[in-house]
Amino acid sequence: MSRVPHGPSRRLLLAGALAAASAAVTGCSSGGDDSSGGAKRLRIGYFAFPSGDLIVKHGKLLEKALPGYTITWIKFDSGASVNQAFIGKSLDIAALGSSPFARGLSGSSPIPYKVAWILDVAGDNEALVARKSTGVFDVAGLRGRTVATPFASTSHYSLLAALDTAGLKASDVKLVDLQPQAILAAWQRGDIDAAYVWLPTLDELRKTGRQLTSSKRIGAEGKPTLDLAVVSDDLIARDPKAIDAWRKAEAEALRLLKSDPDGAVKAVSAELGISAADAKAQLAQGVFLTPEQVTSADWLGTDGDPGKLRSYVSDTAAFLAGQKQIDAAPSADAVREAFYLKGLPDVLK
Repeated sequence: MSRVPHGPSRRLLLAGALAAASAAVTGCSSGGDDSSGGAKRLRIGYFAFPSGDLIVKHGKLLEKALPGYTITWIKFDSGASVNQAFIGKSLDIAALGSSPFARGLSGSSPIPYKVAWILDVAGDNEALVARKSTGVFDVAGLRGRTVATPFASTSHYSLLAALDTAGLKASDVKLVDLQPQAILAAWQRGDIDAAYVWLPTLDELRKTGRQLTSSKRIGAEGKPTLDLAVVSDDLIARDPKAIDAWRKAEAEALRLLKSDPDGAVKAVSAELGISAADAKAQLAQGVFLTPEQVTSADWLGTDGDPGKLRSYVSDTAAFLAGQKQIDAAPSADAVREAFYLKGLPDVLK
């Protein structure tokens, strides 16, 4: 198969963003000031994926911290659609994988947002699984096979990294762009041989599949992926105090994951509509940092002293450019300016 194209133009992305965001918001709680730039409104994009975001949402931690604000939670399926929504100015804050974030910084018109928090580090909660019936036992065995993943996601990045390590090019397999639910349907029909995807779809594939590698292993080999949280430049300009309150809520959620694991399981179970046992198992597969680790030199860093995450983003972009997934990696200055660290770590107290 020929290599994956760079993707649609920004004009097409914008059109898709407006349609997707409009559909996503329908049915969500809303009200109050919804005018453009309204300081009392926060539109938050999240994934149906075990993380502190679900604890913040379920416990209404942000609503408690910001009385008088209209908080709208909008569910997305992948980082590509989150990027589109930011282009369409339909989001203020959102979860976003490190790979789609690196993509968003590339090109002549980088998306106007900045990373402001780390939700989790990808572990065994994202993995590459092959159907047992294929007889494939390792990544090298995927040559000529049909492999699905959501394009422009952390899973897509990790899949490319896994293929590269195994001595394969993207063109050595037939790559198919599918969202998680579509991956499950294609798997059940027998249309695909393997898939790189995240929970909870991943657990469904494991029932009849064989895990070949995971993001935890790929990260240990030098290509880590993370679930970040980004904020729009517009929100930074108009309401930095709301960002401080949001970061405090996310920090509280990370602490609750450690101090009240049963409560965390209950929240994730309720938000995902799964059993407590399944929620506990899924949470165990993620790598959740403490707030102190998030703001350490090893990860996000602090105001005036950015951490290693900056180099992780640069390395990710360089790899994507080498794989011809983006035209060119963003400059060091562009990456440096794509971090919002003001007030850290003091605002978490």
